[in-house]
Amino acid sequence: MNNKGLSTLAIHGGEAPDPDTGASSPNIVMSSTYVVDQPTSFSVTNMDDETPFIYTRWANPTIRQLERKLCLLENSEACLACASGMSASSGALFSLLKPGDHLIISNTNYPGTAEISRQLLPQNGIAVTPVDGSDPANIEREVRDNTRMIWVETPSNPLLMLTDIQKVSEIARRADALLAVDSTFASPVATRPLELGADLVVHSLTKYIGGHGDALGGAVLGSREIIAKIAAGGMLHFGGTISPFNAWLIMRGAATLPLRMRAHQENALTVATFLESHANVEVVRYPGLESHPQHALARRQMDNFSGMIAFRTASPSSTAARRMKNMDVIHYAVSLGHHRSLVFLLDTDDLLESSYRLSGEQKADYENIAGEGIFRLSVGLEDAEDIIRDLDGVL
Repeated sequence: MNNKGLSTLAIHGGEAPDPDTGASSPNIVMSSTYVVDQPTSFSVTNMDDETPFIYTRWANPTIRQLERKLCLLENSEACLACASGMSASSGALFSLLKPGDHLIISNTNYPGTAEISRQLLPQNGIAVTPVDGSDPANIEREVRDNTRMIWVETPSNPLLMLTDIQKVSEIARRADALLAVDSTFASPVATRPLELGADLVVHSLTKYIGGHGDALGGAVLGSREIIAKIAAGGMLHFGGTISPFNAWLIMRGAATLPLRMRAHQENALTVATFLESHANVEVVRYPGLESHPQHALARRQMDNFSGMIAFRTASPSSTAARRMKNMDVIHYAVSLGHHRSLVFLLDTDDLLESSYRLSGEQKADYENIAGEGIFRLSVGLEDAEDIIRDLDGVL
């Protein structure tokens, strides 16, 4: 499968007809335990790829098919599918960092990850430095002798700022640190961080890869050696196992990922262009627009600009949010990357108090873009004209 195109991999990767029944679609194996015909160890340290299926918290046939598909899509040696994106992120962080280590992390990213880095990691003796990752020089200035990981999210949540993965990977190598990239907003169709020098790539499978808003899941991918460490610590002992049924749903969604991402991008560019010309919209951030401050990097690093837009309205955000709850097509709801369009107001004061805790120049930079609140719009697969009509009616 390694020489096949992305669309072919999305459909066939990790799958094969059932040898007993000839079923073309993958089976769902929901068993929690398996009959074995040989002595087996109950220690994760004695398990490898040749270990038979024993217990689904350790391995499962359906989950393994999903992991193999994701490996092919990300050009990765190994993958660990998890119960959620947060399970993948926390598993990687707590498995690979120890007391006395230092983490550099994007100063704006998924709030759950931001809160782990601000609260739980320091409680466990891990020093954390948030930086504006849009400029690699900011990251390089914060490197210490004990820096063991650099964590970036590109495009970032919610401001859609980009990080130059290749340049930051060079900084990480010089520091003998791992580079982890949360690529949820991009998907493997847009960016494959491992090919650009990253050590780990993390996805919330709930978003674009699953694509239908009906299954939670996450994944972390990288070398066999690193993923084995995360599996031993962050999965088997923390218990963040994805349900085989969810793995099956996500695998089914992944089959249409390349097709959906092309449609998401086409719709998003049309909608972003409309928003940019609207009298009641003050700020629009979309990597596919020439007005995006990092459009040149987006063209170099992304094969697809995805379907995420951030925008700020001229009217008070709370008023605009109340009006948006009456739209016909777009749902006023959290999450993203689904076939239906979703929009939600991310209140600046709330995020700065609960998640990001920025100060000084970093806080001023965020507020300059977001104002009192930024709308995060996940553009779906509806007709672009209907999405625009919905927005125009409330703006």
